[in-house]
Amino acid sequence: MDRLTEMEAFATVVDQGGFTDAAKKMGISKSAVSKHVSSLEARLGARLLNRTTRRVSPTEIGLAYYDRARRVLNDAGEADALVTSMQSAPSGLLRVSVTTDFGVNHLSPIVGQFLLEYPDITLNMVLTNRYVELISEGFDVAIKIGELEDSSLRARKLTETTQRMVGAPSYFQKYGRPMRIDDLNDHKLLHYSNQANNAVWKVTAPSGEKRQVRTSGWLTVNDGQSLLNAAISGLGIAYLPSFLYSDALRTGVVEEAIPDLPVEVQGIYAVYPPGRFTQPKVRAFIDFLVHQFADKGPESW
Repeated sequence: MDRLTEMEAFATVVDQGGFTDAAKKMGISKSAVSKHVSSLEARLGARLLNRTTRRVSPTEIGLAYYDRARRVLNDAGEADALVTSMQSAPSGLLRVSVTTDFGVNHLSPIVGQFLLEYPDITLNMVLTNRYVELISEGFDVAIKIGELEDSSLRARKLTETTQRMVGAPSYFQKYGRPMRIDDLNDHKLLHYSNQANNAVWKVTAPSGEKRQVRTSGWLTVNDGQSLLNAAISGLGIAYLPSFLYSDALRTGVVEEAIPDLPVEVQGIYAVYPPGRFTQPKVRAFIDFLVHQFADKGPESW
């Protein structure tokens, strides 16, 4: 006989206090319930129930077995419900955290299409430049740019962006143009304060050597667009992702500071809680983003 059915019959007898009510609960005959319980006792080699003409109660062994059996049955029920939900249409509240710059410029313009495709999903998109604790703060998805820290979270790559050092032509006319990485020590740098080491720029030299530029900034801001505006105004050199600088570089309001340097490529990821199964609303949102950014290469922003 099926072990789960035997277990369910026994647990239901204990819950209902007898075979008759257990049979009604399970929608089978009283004799079938009795047969399942007897088979279970025979397989285990132990008496699980005290049976009298008036009442049925678990033995000491039966009570201990009941506690574990009920947990197994609950887990099995949850597993069945999970499969059902995985096959159902995506729905419910979806909370997404994204940096302000990327959210305003590249996520906000496309979320309307997502909601039209999935009308049963309610989206709460939080634009913030601070680090968020995904699970403890109740977010379903976070969009992260750059190196991912080691964690138990799952991540899926959406696309890539490049990072370059840029400044206004007026700045280079006034202060000169750095020719080498070491020359940056003599320039006014604009730093992003929400990075773990905001005063350290990780740069690749023409030789391929990884270098770190440790220079205090003339201006430190927690917003990339503000850094770009400062660079355009001639206040200094900013180290920015292409989705921020591309238009300004194309129109000539900023120029690359050291053109001979290898371009730094950064991944853009959707990060979400761990687990063997992904909620339909989360899976739908990430699949949507992958499709939307499929034609976005590092130099196409």
